[in-house]
Amino acid sequence: MTAPRERPIGSGGNDLLVCVPNWSEGRRPEVVETLVRAMERCRGAVVLSAESDPVHHRTVTTLAGTAEALCEAVRAGAGTILHWVDLGAHEGLHPRIGALDVCPFVPFEGNSMESAIACAHRTGERLWRELGVPVYFYGEAARIPERRDLSSFRNLGFEVLAERTDTDPSLRPDLGGPAPHPTAGATAVGARGPLLAFNMVFEALSPREARRVASLVRERDGGLPGVKALGLPLGAGRVQVSMNLVDPARTGLLEVFDAVLAAAEARGGRFLESELVGLPPRAFFDPSWAGDLRLRDSKPERRVLERRMAERGLPVGGE
Repeated sequence: MTAPRERPIGSGGNDLLVCVPNWSEGRRPEVVETLVRAMERCRGAVVLSAESDPVHHRTVTTLAGTAEALCEAVRAGAGTILHWVDLGAHEGLHPRIGALDVCPFVPFEGNSMESAIACAHRTGERLWRELGVPVYFYGEAARIPERRDLSSFRNLGFEVLAERTDTDPSLRPDLGGPAPHPTAGATAVGARGPLLAFNMVFEALSPREARRVASLVRERDGGLPGVKALGLPLGAGRVQVSMNLVDPARTGLLEVFDAVLAAAEARGGRFLESELVGLPPRAFFDPSWAGDLRLRDSKPERRVLERRMAERGLPVGGE
């Protein structure tokens, strides 16, 4: 009798998820390599990219695979980073609450948000049960309505949570705690739709003015729909307007680029370059825009999520 052929990852048509774990390590390539290897050992999970920023002291990874495989890969990565990162000695530009700081699951093509939510909850339970890392659920996976917005607790940072969770019940994690893990902190695990992480760099603009530009474009302060933004100092006379476009169907890259550029130039800022972090879906990024955006990317076509998945042998509609 002939043995059944192994079914390729995602060949069921609706069982593929994308996961974008953000790690609080961006300065030691050997640690990032160890982390990626740990996740890649998990059969059925594919690491599509790993992008490190030493100023932010952060690495953003993008994975694709079945829910079961991604849950296992995140658990493997979190167990690895536990041995390398001590948040008590960690300093970086980006807000963070954990060594594995944020871990969103994103439905791909035919998969459902319910599947991403279930995977987020299962992964969070493993992080607490097996590693002792407290977990906050956010986005579509939030169990407390106020935590749908990640920034409502993550932007407080590890140090504030460590000081206040004992006395402020509203800040206690959904699983574990009340205090964060002494070295690994806590992890925000969520489910969401596509998000674009987009940064623009300027000179001749003060950090104060960069924060003002960020406030003008972010939705919370009356700016563009679905835009979150921070103004951050990079040093050497440069600043960054760091943005998440959480609803790119409503506000896309070209629109936010034009708005930030106009606001910054009105304050004397000189635009230097922009960058995408992670792999945007092709519905929200056209590589032909790279020149207009002055994108810091020598091969913008390889930035597209579906292309990277197809290169790794994953089934992609329309490929």
